Amino acid sequence: MNNPVNSIDEYLAQFSEDEQRVINRIREKTKSSLPKGFEEIILYNMISYVVPLSYYPKGYHVTKGTPLPYFAIAKQKHFYALYHMGYYAKPEIFEEFSSQYESKYGKLDMGKSCLRFKKEEKIPFDLLENLLSKISVDEYIRFYEANTTNLNARQ
Repeated sequence: MNNPVNSIDEYLAQFSEDEQRVINRIREKTKSSLPKGFEEIILYNMISYVVPLSYYPKGYHVTKGTPLPYFAIAKQKHFYALYHMGYYAKPEIFEEFSSQYESKYGKLDMGKSCLRFKKEEKIPFDLLENLLSKISVDEYIRFYEANTTNLNARQ
């Protein structure tokens, strides 16, 4: 939703009990699947998993003082959204996920880094661990730095 929030509890309070249950189910799977070092916070009005500034003080180059975003969960008006920036780091992980998803659930509804799920039964809880566990914090930082260096060199 679009109401500004400062905590995960405030974020969840915007939704029905059923929606909260689904979001919390995604959160639990996410927290158990992500490699150590990512931190759960509210960022960009979503439940986000980031590389904390205490570990990577440079943070996100787009917004000074912001932790480096990696994965986020959002409830939009008509769907649940998962945003995974790691797609760019290791496209083969996404290709494997996409193939597994489509063979089990059907066509994947997605944007550049956004996966959209209108129904809970289409959320691939069984596939999230494989999707989320493959990129360490340090590996993600190396990828990020290599690509922001390339971006800055082109400007």
